Amino acid sequence: MTKRRVILSGSVFEEEIGYARAVVDGDWVHVSGTTGFDYAAMTISEDVVEQAEQCLRNIGDALAEAGCGFGDVVRVRYLLPVREDFEPCWPVLRRVFGEVRPAATMMVCGLSDPRMKIEIEVYARRSSEAGGDA
Repeated sequence: MTKRRVILSGSVFEEEIGYARAVVDGDWVHVSGTTGFDYAAMTISEDVVEQAEQCLRNIGDALAEAGCGFGDVVRVRYLLPVREDFEPCWPVLRRVFGEVRPAATMMVCGLSDPRMKIEIEVYARRSSEAGGDA
């Protein structure tokens, strides 16, 4: 039987809504849609690029706690309310995923808080080599 473990970031949203930042299920790591909130301060930048950077910091923390890194990501989904906000984020996303080349999808949709300009969700498969950071 595969062991399932949840990873919490401390976000008030996790408690209020009832979800985990990530779920580790065997070798698979499912990271929930993650926004640009700095969860320690519960603040969020108005700049979409800064939000993307914070999303990736939050995701990186969850992946590290799960025993893997960005090099283990096999799927990424980008969710943005404004299509034109995606291209300014490309350099940040390329810095993290350019060598990894996960399958990716970008969707235009509403997010739960109007301050949120990007949400990123990833799926990773833990490799036999610990910490597969790219």
